Amino acid sequence: MMRLPRFTLHTARSIEEAMARMYSAGDDGMYVAGGTDLYPNMKRRQMTPGTVINLMRLGELRASSGSPSEGIRMGACQTLTELVRDNRVARHYPALSDALRVISTPLLRNMGTLGGNVLLDTRCNYYDQNWEWRRAINFCMKKDGEICWVAPSSPRCWAVQSSDTVPVLVALGAQFRFLSPDGERVVSAEEFYRDDGIKYMDKSPQELLAEIVLPPADPDLRGTYRKLRRRGAFDFPVLGVAATLKMDGDTVAQARIVLGALGSAPIVAEKASNVLRGQRLDQDVIEAAADAAYGPSKPLDNTDFAYAWRKQMVRKFVKDALLNLKSK
Repeated sequence: MMRLPRFTLHTARSIEEAMARMYSAGDDGMYVAGGTDLYPNMKRRQMTPGTVINLMRLGELRASSGSPSEGIRMGACQTLTELVRDNRVARHYPALSDALRVISTPLLRNMGTLGGNVLLDTRCNYYDQNWEWRRAINFCMKKDGEICWVAPSSPRCWAVQSSDTVPVLVALGAQFRFLSPDGERVVSAEEFYRDDGIKYMDKSPQELLAEIVLPPADPDLRGTYRKLRRRGAFDFPVLGVAATLKMDGDTVAQARIVLGALGSAPIVAEKASNVLRGQRLDQDVIEAAADAAYGPSKPLDNTDFAYAWRKQMVRKFVKDALLNLKSK
């Protein structure tokens, strides 16, 4: 049985207290909300903070504000279940609603938060094992070792970004608002993620994710999300496809295709989007866009399923997403 290591838990009563606790803890501190990612990582000794600051009592982080016409500001500690049940999200941001509904299981969505899914740790077959298993292979580059066992000659870690909401938030042009003792910072979802399995976020440990900000809803924008996983529930994605289209009559005026779970950062398939813009959404154009998305998709052997097959599924899932948007 895997047990949590010893740590001190502080339940913050205000954002100011949370940041003060984190400042005092320094490198030994971490924030927690639902804990569905952090606590399993601590049991596997992937993360061993001595101080954990609980944010779930902070009402400011559990509320949303705004409206679809002006943009919705979602507190980072809103649970996934709360957002699944939010009619504003389902009606005006359907791609995000699609992604929220396929994260893990209902029980874990009751605990897991949107902020936690945004900040999800990168994953890998060699990293997501218990401490004894990892010790047997002399660990890996991401934690306690020196070698990336996926690509032993590589100077970097190839652990995979496996959030369901992230590709959608990138496609929608969402922003993240952070708070720290140095003040407030807003960064776009697209600019926030780095193509590195270890340094996968543009975030300092002292920063607290306060809000995820959605842009004003466009009534002419269509969106969807498609997820590949072994089981119909619980599993992380081994491929995620977020697609948004804005139509001008029968012609695609705007398009965005973002691929998840294929690398350490979401992949913006710009060539695929360019194929669609200014074109009628017929079968040939859809096929060409799917082919263009296939090109930059370079999965490695670090998640479930054979990586060559996962690459082949990019064509199918992009095609399915576009056919779904065509019918809307």
